[in-house]
Amino acid sequence: MPHITSTLVSPVWLEQSELPAPPDEQILDWLFDQGSLTQRLTALSDGSFSVLPLFEGWQTLRADECTALDLPENSQGWVREVYLRGHLQPWVFARSVAAKSVLQIGGFDMEALGARSLGGLLFSDNAFERGPMQVCQYPRGGLPVADQADGLWARRSRFSRGPLSVLVAEVFLPNLWAALSARPENN
Repeated sequence: MPHITSTLVSPVWLEQSELPAPPDEQILDWLFDQGSLTQRLTALSDGSFSVLPLFEGWQTLRADECTALDLPENSQGWVREVYLRGHLQPWVFARSVAAKSVLQIGGFDMEALGARSLGGLLFSDNAFERGPMQVCQYPRGGLPVADQADGLWARRSRFSRGPLSVLVAEVFLPNLWAALSARPENN
């Protein structure tokens, strides 16, 4: 059954300077890394990286997503929720959204991604500019049932190319931290 995030769940996103109690250095490193998360996960998994789509479709965007995309509240958008996996283990839950009004103009087909990484596409197109990173401890109700836990760190940023903006949120799951601690060099 696909996961559909409740429209009632709105995380409270903060800039790094606004964090009341910053997480440890390893978590900070992953939260604020400006490079491609897809590339970093591919390296960590020794090339055993995959994307598992959970849900894709039109939805009313959450209030925090509308604000971040400069849209009126209750705007419709394309929502894509996936697991980014290493060795078939879910390491990151990602939720990406874009406004319906802009996607209908054309030039970017989120529906055609399937099991390909959105991050790989965004980082391969130099026309996309990444906005500031924001972080939060993601509300458990916004996660797939199997991963609902309190205190999971997440990050999001807005990628813009002309009138098109894609908001990408990534929640770091316990399997990622376990994989990192199991590596001899402790990335």
